[in-house]
Amino acid sequence: MIQAKIAEILESDQFLQEFIVKGWVRSFRSNRFIALNDGSTLKNLQCVIDFENTNEEILKRINTGAAISVKGTLKESQGSQQRVEIEVTEIKILGDANPEEVKYTILSPKKHSLEKLREQAHLRVRTNTFGAVMRLRSKLSFAVHKYFQEKNFHYVNTPIITGSDAEGAGEMFRVTTLDMKNPPKNDDGSINFKEDFFGKETNLTVSGQLEAEAFALGLGQVYTFGPTFRAENSNTSRHLAEFWMIEPEVAFCDLDGNMDLAEDFIKYVLRYIMENCKDDLEFLAERQANEDKLKPKAERSEMGLLEKINFVLDNNFKRVSYTEAIEILKNSKPNKKKKFNYIIEEWGADLQSEHERFLVEKHFKCPVIIFDYPAKIKAFYMRLNEDEKTVRAMDILFPGIGEIVGGSQREERLDVLKSKMKELDIPEEELWWYLDTRKFGTCVHSGFGLGFERLVQFATGMGNIRDVIPFPRTPQNAEF
Repeated sequence: MIQAKIAEILESDQFLQEFIVKGWVRSFRSNRFIALNDGSTLKNLQCVIDFENTNEEILKRINTGAAISVKGTLKESQGSQQRVEIEVTEIKILGDANPEEVKYTILSPKKHSLEKLREQAHLRVRTNTFGAVMRLRSKLSFAVHKYFQEKNFHYVNTPIITGSDAEGAGEMFRVTTLDMKNPPKNDDGSINFKEDFFGKETNLTVSGQLEAEAFALGLGQVYTFGPTFRAENSNTSRHLAEFWMIEPEVAFCDLDGNMDLAEDFIKYVLRYIMENCKDDLEFLAERQANEDKLKPKAERSEMGLLEKINFVLDNNFKRVSYTEAIEILKNSKPNKKKKFNYIIEEWGADLQSEHERFLVEKHFKCPVIIFDYPAKIKAFYMRLNEDEKTVRAMDILFPGIGEIVGGSQREERLDVLKSKMKELDIPEEELWWYLDTRKFGTCVHSGFGLGFERLVQFATGMGNIRDVIPFPRTPQNAEF
């Protein structure tokens, strides 16, 4: 007697072997055929029962959504839909599902909108689409760690509660134990954070980068992979208030080495899922193709999901300076004909998703890395170039999604870093420890950040970022 997962049973050739399998009923038809799923695979296992010799009370409880345990013999299937099936000898109901209540949930066997699925996020992982997305997310997560561990990077857990704003954007969630109805006040009427839990104003982190830099300047090469938070009031298909970030930092590495690392890393993790998630990827590719058929022609994807992933794997990433990219965009047809929502008129403009996608999908027809951005539109920690106008920054642009990676060579010169902080009104005392890393053995170092959900979105073809994280946190929504 073997207790096994459905993924293992479906691949098994141990015919006439007895198995025990546990899972949830997806459907029960003709009082005879149970479609059982346990989350280990997209595919269901057909379990065939002899209803004439099965207790009627048990039969009544085999409803969609119910958890059951089945004991039976593995047989070659007579039907064309599956290779194997279980001939049931014993069945136990482990958890009932009332059919009258099920029909009001997304477990009912009919097509549901993604909006409806989000409303029942606690159940949506039991659907084919979200089971596939979450298995892919899990495999991608494993591939991230596998890549860096194989390259001898050290995994660093950076703080979730922080007193500094790494991005300088100010869109942070405050962490406090003070009574906000009656907080302690200073003489000038401002809140006295010295009486707060940490004795100062603290927030949820927007990035682990600054702390990762400190560790790279001791361990050589490190990476963080953890939750980050942005209090940006953006109700779009590309933004979350809570998301996961992958942030490697490497000592003695310049921008060219940083671009090499990012390209190699992305190709590795995408290759990993292509080799290990075939069923889920094929299902999601078919789903995306069907969704596209319902859209106006102009909004349809030019490439299918698998084609898009192979597009990244099969092409070298084109490296182009910001200055060259701006010239290409200024002289492009959509810009001249004012088809872009944001017209490119002069050097210094911040590139929007439409510009990034034009460069990737229309102009170069391969993934693109843009480097040497204007200093004014980038963060304070990026290394200033000799022209004193641009910084050693880089963004990687993908088809269908635009920017997926942002990184830079970090400013290792103490005097330059201090003057940049002064320009942006970032107090030295707030980042005294960060400045210390430039006093004791400073060196060229680089790193990048990749929003994990953007990567999952690209790999699954899901149109909304809220559908690639288990429980999305967005403006006005912290359900579940």
